[in-house]
Amino acid sequence: MSVGVGGVLSRISELRGQLGLKPLETDPTTTGTVTTKPGVSGDNSFASMLAGATDNPAATTAGGGTSGNDVVAAAKKYLGTPYVFGSTDPGKGLDCSGLVQRTYGDLGIQLPRNSWQQAKAGQPVASMADAKPGDILAFDAPVDHVGIYLGNNQMIAAPKPGDHVKIQKVYETPTHIRRVVTDSADSAAVAAQNMASVRPAALSGSGSLAGVPYGDLFAKAGAKYGISPKLLAAVAKVESGYNPNAVSKVGARGLMQLMPTTAKGLGVGNAFDPEQAIFGGAKLLAHNLREFKSLPLALAAYNAGGGAVKKYGGIPPFAETQAYVPKVQKALAALGG
Repeated sequence: MSVGVGGVLSRISELRGQLGLKPLETDPTTTGTVTTKPGVSGDNSFASMLAGATDNPAATTAGGGTSGNDVVAAAKKYLGTPYVFGSTDPGKGLDCSGLVQRTYGDLGIQLPRNSWQQAKAGQPVASMADAKPGDILAFDAPVDHVGIYLGNNQMIAAPKPGDHVKIQKVYETPTHIRRVVTDSADSAAVAAQNMASVRPAALSGSGSLAGVPYGDLFAKAGAKYGISPKLLAAVAKVESGYNPNAVSKVGARGLMQLMPTTAKGLGVGNAFDPEQAIFGGAKLLAHNLREFKSLPLALAAYNAGGGAVKKYGGIPPFAETQAYVPKVQKALAALGG
């Protein structure tokens, strides 16, 4: 089966990654143009190769009630999206690993970019007999393709150049099956294990959250409710500019701009107290992510209310909310989220 130039370049990138060499990445401004990844030094020392071979690379698992069926529902939103090598923007197209990363990202779960890295995320599943909806299926050695299992020997994937995101049979036995979310009672334990082993700096308020006001509180609240500390920080940045005493013209208060009735329902006695506000905001965002199974919709619900999102079947047509969602996403990207 011919995969074209894009497929060849993808395979080269995967092979280099497996060997611990500096990866090839697509230039984000020119689809199909291959460059070395900016900021990667080309250090091929044993230490760097060993770091690249560790399990659970750069994967933050949301937990917090997210299930495999939630992953499937999030993936199905992209059915029909054209395959575009190197793209993670569904407005332009998605490649196989871009689809997987974007799907989990919509649920607040951060996965690495490349398919060979995604084949190490989460926890291993022994065989297809044990696979569940939402599991990541990876193919070939070295890995050069990934999809999301739907059940009944079907998966959703972005197969190849000239094709599109679609549902297809699992055409061969995967070389790796990985479970990033679980429906069982130990989901919180799995999430804690992944987060502790992969991003201790972020959880302690240092590293990527160094210099961010209230970074330790964002980390603690994120760990408690199973969502990204960076997401909480991004919301606070947009809502109040990290001002714990902020009051909006409609009466929203504090760092996370909670309305008095909302704060009360969340158990927040004093919305001007940074710790109470952040934990209240984290609780609300975690609820929104579980309910709407989409980061943009969860943010829209945070701004306009869940009722408005349900009424309009998506981001409500309010100018404020339409502007709010991309603002938070931009702030999250600026934090490296």
